Amino acid sequence: MMTALTAAAMTATLATGASAANTMVGGAEMLPDRNIVENAANSADHTTLVAAVTAAGLVDTLSGPGPFTVFAPTDAAFAMLPEAAVADLMKPENKDQLAQVLTCHVVAADAMSPAIGQMIMDDGGSHVVDTVGGCKLTATINPDNNALQLTDENGTVATVTIPDVDQSNGVIHVIDAVLMPQM
Repeated sequence: MMTALTAAAMTATLATGASAANTMVGGAEMLPDRNIVENAANSADHTTLVAAVTAAGLVDTLSGPGPFTVFAPTDAAFAMLPEAAVADLMKPENKDQLAQVLTCHVVAADAMSPAIGQMIMDDGGSHVVDTVGGCKLTATINPDNNALQLTDENGTVATVTIPDVDQSNGVIHVIDAVLMPQM
């Protein structure tokens, strides 16, 4: 259970820098008037994610009106997976499986980190997040650094490294791990 001091510190930390206009991600300025796909395509840190979104046929969906919250794994996050597994997911015959993995990173809402932090506090220290792909992620706050973390159904923990990247159709939170459906 969080103490009032911890909750206040967490809220202040999540709010710091939140909604910062024109956040830089992967060396590119993220423009709030562009959609999720347009901004992600400009990030040098998200080439694998953009290729996967294209291969899964999700470009039109994630370019649509939303709102969406996307927990966007970096290329380094994808590199932590076995190379053969990523290559296998990218094959045309595995399009449905790839789409499920990717939609486990998408929530049908515009959820900035202060709102997620409040849900975590309201739920006593963790909040279950239902994704478009049917996955249940558990959102928590790391007590050591007040970073937002997500744990998938397999126990993989992803830390939000860049929160609250505002988009015309939602928000991106950059994460350092790939979240997977239950195996």
